[in-house]
Amino acid sequence: MTGRAKGGARRAAAAAPAAGSAGGRLRPVPARTAEAPQEVRLIGGLWKRSRLPVPALPGLRPTPARVRETLFDWLGHELAGWRCLDAFAGTGALGLEAASRGAAEVCLLERDARLVRQLRETVARLKATGVRVEQGDALRWLAAQPPASLELVLLDPPFDAGLFVPALKAAAPALVPGGWAYLEADRPVEADEAGAAGLRLHRRLKAGAVHAQLFQREDPAAGAGAGAGAGTGTGTGTGTGTGTVGPGG
Repeated sequence: MTGRAKGGARRAAAAAPAAGSAGGRLRPVPARTAEAPQEVRLIGGLWKRSRLPVPALPGLRPTPARVRETLFDWLGHELAGWRCLDAFAGTGALGLEAASRGAAEVCLLERDARLVRQLRETVARLKATGVRVEQGDALRWLAAQPPASLELVLLDPPFDAGLFVPALKAAAPALVPGGWAYLEADRPVEADEAGAAGLRLHRRLKAGAVHAQLFQREDPAAGAGAGAGAGTGTGTGTGTGTGTVGPGG
C-alpha cells in the first residue's frame, strides 16, 4: 500500500513523478545528503526498531519518525482487525507501521519496480504474513477497490504530481464510514476540497515543508455532532495535533 516511507519514504517536491504517481521517469541518482537517510526504523508494535532500507533514488523521502508517531497517536496505537492500503508505499514505512500495530491486512502499493522488489524482500525478512506487495498505479488501484472495504488509506504522493485531491477523492469510496485517509502534502488541503470527496479534516500538523493531514470519511449514522472541530498545530509535540513536529527521520 503509496510516495511517502512516513511512515514511508516518499518523493520530494522537486522530484520528477515516479513510483505510484501518474507517469514520469526516475532521473539519475544524486549523491546522498543528510536529508536522505540510508534507513529508517519502525517505531512501534511487533516490529519496533526494525530497520527499513532507503535506496538512493531521486526524490525518495522517508516520513520522519516523529510524524509517524504522531499519526499513530491520532489513530490509536492498536489497529487490530484493520484493513489498510499504503497507496504510494516507497519503502513501506507507513504501511508496515500499521501492520506492526496489529492491522490484519496491509497492501503496499508501489509503481517503481526497484522499490517493489525491495518491499518484497522486507516483507519476507519480517515474516509479515498479513502484508502483501503489489505493483501498480495508485489512482487506478484505488478506483478498483470495493466500496467500504478499508479502514485506513495512507497517501504520500509525489509533491509535484498534482495528486493530493485526486488521491483523496479516489480513496474516499473505498473507506468504511468513519474510516481514515492520511495525506502528506506540501500544502494544506482545504475543507471544501476534502468535503467534495465526503471527507472531514480530523487532525493536521506542519513539519518543515510537510503538511500531515488526517481525514475521516463522513458517517451519516454518527449524527451531526460527531466531528466538530479539527486539530491543527505548529508547536512541539507528538500526540494530539495541537503541537508542531520538527524535522526528523
